[in-house]
Amino acid sequence: MATRFRIGTRKSAMALAQTEEIARRLTVAVPGLDVEIVKFDTTGDLDQTSKLLPHGGKGGAFVAQIRAAVLSGELQAAMHSLKDMPGNEDTPGLVIGATLSRDPPSDALVLREGVTLEALRQSRGKGFKIGTNAVRRAAYARRLFPDVEVIHFRGAADTRVRKLDNGEKQRLPDGGAVGPADALIMARSGLNRVGLAHRIAYEFTAAEMLPAAGQGIVAVECAAQDWQTRQILSSIDDASAHASADAEREVLWVLNSHCNSPVAGFSTIAGDRMSLTASVLDLSGNTIIEASHTGPANRPRELGRAVGLDLLAKGAAEIIERSRPR
Repeated sequence: MATRFRIGTRKSAMALAQTEEIARRLTVAVPGLDVEIVKFDTTGDLDQTSKLLPHGGKGGAFVAQIRAAVLSGELQAAMHSLKDMPGNEDTPGLVIGATLSRDPPSDALVLREGVTLEALRQSRGKGFKIGTNAVRRAAYARRLFPDVEVIHFRGAADTRVRKLDNGEKQRLPDGGAVGPADALIMARSGLNRVGLAHRIAYEFTAAEMLPAAGQGIVAVECAAQDWQTRQILSSIDDASAHASADAEREVLWVLNSHCNSPVAGFSTIAGDRMSLTASVLDLSGNTIIEASHTGPANRPRELGRAVGLDLLAKGAAEIIERSRPR
């Protein structure tokens, strides 16, 4: 008899692509497993206008409802883009049971027709509008293109590109609108997932724009005491990606950063060594604090803790506090 395995996900094209990949890997790894994908309309998907803070940040907007279904036993597991999972708080009773191998973690620039990277650079962004909802990307955009106007821009990956191409304005909660955008900054992995990799005009290096902690990693969350599910998920867990996730998220935990904090973190593994770099920026992009450490790859949380404490010693707490919503 097949074992039923229900996994929850958002309804966006990218989320479904990620969840279908998990289902494919599970059915290969565990013969007889009957995987059912359960789709959720999360608050963040239903409200494409507001900023995420009123919904509790990314955690409240995209994660909370699916997590509740796991805790109630309605689901065996939940799919999340790791960067959307709050790093400064734990959810009692849940653990990350598996991470898929990491997709390219970099950020990418998508341009509307008629706009060139050369024009953006030569003008320092003056006269152009870059759309993003991520405060980290906004801060780096202001750092790279000092005179650019960064505008609030929401929607699933394919939706944002469509709005860019159609010259649509982004509606705001007060009834107003901003835009249209001339360019977008998006995750390369997300564009790949929805078949829009050909729209990438430029891929930022980590030195130019350090990725968000966990960017490019798909996480599968389950109940901590559901040992059968944890055993099933262990069959598709990528140890390297999981170690990177632990290191990068430890930085967020040490900093007690929130969804309005421009914090970045990215690790690489070579042999038995892991290198981790993290940064904290002010919202203007004018001030940046960065720290890098290398250590044993099998002690990722310790490495993340060292980097986080280094950032605090350099003054990161003050920048994070200033960025907190009042």
